[in-house]
Amino acid sequence: MTNPHDIIIRPLVSEQSMNAMAEKKYTFVVSKKANKIDIKRAVEVIFGVKVEKVNTMNMIGKTKRMGKHEGKRADWKKAVVKLKADSKEIEFFDGM
Repeated sequence: MTNPHDIIIRPLVSEQSMNAMAEKKYTFVVSKKANKIDIKRAVEVIFGVKVEKVNTMNMIGKTKRMGKHEGKRADWKKAVVKLKADSKEIEFFDGM
């Protein structure tokens, strides 16, 4: 995985992730194959910040039904990135 934009797919916007931003914790949907070191490097390159810690979780897709047909949402990986105290903030939510 060479391109950082292949690792970080998109930011995850939820009430819980927005509240965590006060503590310099940012949540992203990341590639399932990415490890913590890959995620740390990608965030530092894309946003120009210093990362202190990365926590990752494998999220299991929910089973959904439509009548008698049953399907499953895709599995995905979530990363919570904590920035160092002296690092600048990630500013992709300025308009909110």
